[in-house]
Amino acid sequence: MPYFVIQVSSSRETECRTLLIKTGLFPEKSLVFPRRKLMVRKKGKIREQQAPLFPGYLFFRCDEVHPDQIRAVRQTPGVFNFLNTDGIFTPLYREEEEQLDLFMRTGEIAGISTIDLNENNKIIVKIDKRKKRAKVRLSLYKEAFLIDFGFDFVKKS
Repeated sequence: MPYFVIQVSSSRETECRTLLIKTGLFPEKSLVFPRRKLMVRKKGKIREQQAPLFPGYLFFRCDEVHPDQIRAVRQTPGVFNFLNTDGIFTPLYREEEEQLDLFMRTGEIAGISTIDLNENNKIIVKIDKRKKRAKVRLSLYKEAFLIDFGFDFVKKS
């Protein structure tokens, strides 16, 4: 089943998700807000923090978007619209959907990862060992985003 993307106010994703679920038109399990865990160093202390995978976006898994859902999205405060191409609501491309599923295989929050470096790994752009973060290239409707992910250690294969 494909994912459709809903644009919402950045930093209000959780609130917007709750409001859309309350309409009764979006089943809770089909409307996801993917996040990632990061290790953040502040004043010499390291703590775990959650950050959106794609800030300002929710993902709705369904076969097709119904007019009542479109209306609910447009009428919900902080929610803008379904992303579309020339006025047609289009789901994510297959490879983007596979990337999203990969990060969400354990739930809506991607945990701290172990990085396996090999020459076939094309999405990792940069590794910062001090901050324990890997900069990864992901795409959304063929537009590339660079996103930091937390990691424990790096192994070479």
